[in-house]
Amino acid sequence: MSDPDDRPQAAMVVPQFLVHQRITLMVNRYEIRAAAPDGSEGQLLALAEQRRMKLREEVDFYADESKTRRLFSFRARQRLDVRADHDVFDENGVVLGGFRKEFAASLLRSTWRLSAPGLEVVGRERSAFVAILRRIWDVLPYVGDVWVPFVFHFDFADAATGRPVMVSERRWGVRDRYTVTVPDPRLDFRIAASMAVALDALQSR
Repeated sequence: MSDPDDRPQAAMVVPQFLVHQRITLMVNRYEIRAAAPDGSEGQLLALAEQRRMKLREEVDFYADESKTRRLFSFRARQRLDVRADHDVFDENGVVLGGFRKEFAASLLRSTWRLSAPGLEVVGRERSAFVAILRRIWDVLPYVGDVWVPFVFHFDFADAATGRPVMVSERRWGVRDRYTVTVPDPRLDFRIAASMAVALDALQSR
C-alpha cells in the first residue's frame, strides 16, 4: 500500500473549512470560510447560492458578495430526480468531478458517492441511530411537523482503501453550520465544498 504522502495533490487543496447557511426569501446562501487555527471562521473562500423552485438543481459559488466572478458550480444532469448525477464545474465550465445520492442505500442511512480524478469515494451518515430517528420523526403525526435541528455527520472514505477522504460535522444550533475536514489531498476543494453544500441543500431530496 502506498504512503499517503505520495498521493498526488489536487489543484486546490483546503484541509479544513466551515460552511454556514444563510436563508433568504428566494435563495439559500452558504458562506464557505477557511477554518482558523482556533476553529473560528477565517477568510471567505466562496459564497454559494441555491435558487429555489428550479426544475434542475444548480448551485453557483462566487468569490464574494458582489457575485461578479463565479469560481465554480455544480448542476444536476436530470430534472427533479432524487437519484440525479451532479457534475462539478470550474469557472470555465470544465468538469472537475461529481456526486450522486445512492437512493436505495439512503432509505435507512443517507449514502452518497463522490467521484474525482483517480478517486472514488463513498460517504455515509455516521450514526445509524440518528438516521433512523430522523426518518421516524418525519412520519409521526403532528410531531413530525415540528422542526428539530438533528445533528448528523457524514464520513467519506476511499472506496478502494477505506481511508478517510472527507468528514462533514454539523454544529449544534438553529442555523445550519458545518465543519468540513479533508485529510486526503487528492480531493479538490471545489468538489469538497460542492459536496458539503449538497449535504445540506439536497439532503431531504
